[in-house]
Amino acid sequence: MENKEKIAKGETSLGIELGSTRIKTVLVDKNFKTIASGSYGWENRLENGIWTYNLLDLITGLQTAYSEMKREVEQNYGITIRKIGSIGISAMMHGYMAFDNTGELLVPFRTWRNATTSVAAGQLTDTFKFNIPERWSIAHLYQAILDEERHLPRVDYITTLSGFIHWLLTGEKVIGIGDASGMFPIDESTQNYNETMVKQFDALIADKGYSWKLENILPEVYLSGEGAGELTDIGAKILDRSENLQPDIPFCPPEGDAGTGMVATNSVSKRTGNVSVGTSIFAMTVLEKKLSKVYPEIDLVTTPNGSPVAMVHANNCSSDINAWIELFREFYEAMGQKVDTNELFTVMFNQALKADPDGGGLLSYGYYSGENITGLEEGRPLFVRSPESNFNLANFMRTHLFTAFGALKIGMDILMKEENVSVDSILGHGGLFITPVVGQKIVAAAMNTPISVMETAGEGGAWGMAVLASYMTNKGQDESLEDFLDRKVFSEVEVKEIHPDRFDVEGFETFINRYKEGLVIERTAVDNLVENWRG
Repeated sequence: MENKEKIAKGETSLGIELGSTRIKTVLVDKNFKTIASGSYGWENRLENGIWTYNLLDLITGLQTAYSEMKREVEQNYGITIRKIGSIGISAMMHGYMAFDNTGELLVPFRTWRNATTSVAAGQLTDTFKFNIPERWSIAHLYQAILDEERHLPRVDYITTLSGFIHWLLTGEKVIGIGDASGMFPIDESTQNYNETMVKQFDALIADKGYSWKLENILPEVYLSGEGAGELTDIGAKILDRSENLQPDIPFCPPEGDAGTGMVATNSVSKRTGNVSVGTSIFAMTVLEKKLSKVYPEIDLVTTPNGSPVAMVHANNCSSDINAWIELFREFYEAMGQKVDTNELFTVMFNQALKADPDGGGLLSYGYYSGENITGLEEGRPLFVRSPESNFNLANFMRTHLFTAFGALKIGMDILMKEENVSVDSILGHGGLFITPVVGQKIVAAAMNTPISVMETAGEGGAWGMAVLASYMTNKGQDESLEDFLDRKVFSEVEVKEIHPDRFDVEGFETFINRYKEGLVIERTAVDNLVENWRG
């Protein structure tokens, strides 16, 4: 009854996240408890050498995920949603969406997964003396300039996926600082795009004769807690096909999935960190001081409230594991049996706990796409074993779970061993941690540090975005995001911590050495395969 009244009065917050495999909506109350949720599955496609998503799927998915959440509210509470207290949009960070002055998308959405901007990223890193990863928006823009793409004279606005959806629903060309930091470097002192680097970029392309300057085509940067527009009449009709939802609902700044991951794990304070596991994988560490030099394996981004963060991002994590699980499901059904997918994941993951510490000498690379940390431009999943390997199901699963953290481990070793970055706690979230214990033990072994999981670990970025939306409307005067999370959101949330097991750590170190040595095989195999297939 209490929730029914809150829903009717609009005392709720809605988070919407467009993830790599799912669009999800989560409606929460003022106590951050989930009232209802909805989702829509979608997949990126490799079209003409570019990883992209169809915009029709985007709109359909947005509407379907909202409709499912709305229908759940109607079924459980007998009320139709007309008001919502606040809304926030989150999506995969980085990538490239370019529009002309009529709002037309000039080229298909280029996602974070593309490893096609190495020349641009390298040149910009040299110019700025600041690491520019291949997936950043500015790398995509500059690569298009180097390639003399025809759409560039028409560019009026570039943004990320979250910025685009926010613009679609509110008419505002803005972006949260965390997502902005994956477009272009942020100056911590001004909490805006780095002005010196903006001028350097404009000077770099001055001879091209474009009518635009960089600062005029980037979205305006907002901090968490600030109002970033309201739902328009058109936006309400786009989001809610039944047209019950009323306009003028306030929106918080749109954020990237890294930012919502930090919020969902209460990891926005200095000396905290989190590991987000999904189609890609990234670890975020909120820094106390600047790194001593530029590392191509480490991105410097920000929290939603503007604090500097070291981010280690690997393009590949769960896709290959999911493909193998699907193969086992097909086998099971071919035997005339039916199996619940969640149960299958649980059973298979738990096999990894019975394995040899190093995975029995097996080796795998789950590279569905290129991997910048290890220097592969194109994806070619590879599973390798020798006659001496102990090839059984347990070792097979442990190897695939280990390799999901292989590229990440290389970057994290730089932070922990070379830069001596101190972290008081690392929290995990994402689908891998839904299965109790297994994911934590694997990550603890990889990081050689305790890994905690909150009871909210399975909630994901949409829930984190709903919390950011609630922060905008429900924060106290001068209440920081850190205090809001500590005192109101996570004060009573249960945390389960697992410490690294010595044998697991030693096993992972043996595996990662094999992984690094085997990269020569992987690169050669990829080169040969690409040459043969193209020939």
